[in-house]
Amino acid sequence: MEADRRTIVLGLEGTAWNLSSALVDEEDVIAEKSATYVPAKGGIHPREAAQHHAEHMAGVVRAVLDAAREDDLKIDAVAFSQGPGLGPCLRTVATAARALSLRFGVPLVGVNHCIAHIEVGKWKTGATDPVVLYVSGGNSQVLALRRGRYRIFGETLDISVGNALDKFARQVGLPHPGGPKLEALAKSAKEYIPLPYVVKGMDFSFSGLSTAAAQAAKKHDLADVCSSFQETAFAMLVEVSERALAHAEKEEVLLVGGVGANSRLREMLKIMCEERGARFFVPEKRFMGDNGSMIAYTGLVMMKSGVTTPLAESRVRPGYRTDEVEVTWQ
Repeated sequence: MEADRRTIVLGLEGTAWNLSSALVDEEDVIAEKSATYVPAKGGIHPREAAQHHAEHMAGVVRAVLDAAREDDLKIDAVAFSQGPGLGPCLRTVATAARALSLRFGVPLVGVNHCIAHIEVGKWKTGATDPVVLYVSGGNSQVLALRRGRYRIFGETLDISVGNALDKFARQVGLPHPGGPKLEALAKSAKEYIPLPYVVKGMDFSFSGLSTAAAQAAKKHDLADVCSSFQETAFAMLVEVSERALAHAEKEEVLLVGGVGANSRLREMLKIMCEERGARFFVPEKRFMGDNGSMIAYTGLVMMKSGVTTPLAESRVRPGYRTDEVEVTWQ
């Protein structure tokens, strides 16, 4: 790789719902193509999602490879979401990534999905050393970089906030994805319905909140319950984020993950940051949900710091913890 040439990385994401392929360099996203699995009913079915990814893999990869050929770009590495995520989905993506790595004769880079959300958020907002609130369908964590690792200051004790929102939405008959439907209904609410507020130390719990909201929806206006659910869940997240900000002595807060697209959560975090004199960062919505660009970019910075993944060590890691990763590129 010539010193004066930009680095080009192809990234593959497919931990759950969304299959996505992207091509990035140090400056921006060159191309991205996605295909989203939507179940006929209920929540995600891992084997069906993996089958969806297998069926659409060639198309999403071909789209970004065509972009590379059009601009005569040479791919320097292939990055893939190694975990955490659903095992069948992860294996489908890893198999494709290995094949592409061998085809192009370039290094393979296994990326932690959670860290990729953080890194693309920092890349696209200019945040340098933030407390991170990462909220998605599978994860809810408050983190900050300390001594070479993203340390988890607080996390869910049961299900993620995104899972809780979707679970409640299904129970009251709203279609998938539930989060945006709840947000829309909440805007017409007229009163707050008391719901369980569960913060234990620096951790939070959403399972009981989801169940209580479903029961409340049988007796109260649905818009009021949707708003109350949001207010309660987001207040829990903001409380822990605020305490982490004080404890870690940081001056920035970064919101990442699919649930971060919610305008009310953004508003509550912004208010907290203004009151504490901290700067609030949130990337544009295309980088909030699962996307190939976040995997490609994180793979790029990892490779440039000397981190690659030998083929023999490229097994998927469904339970891959954020704080297991040594952050060598900061």
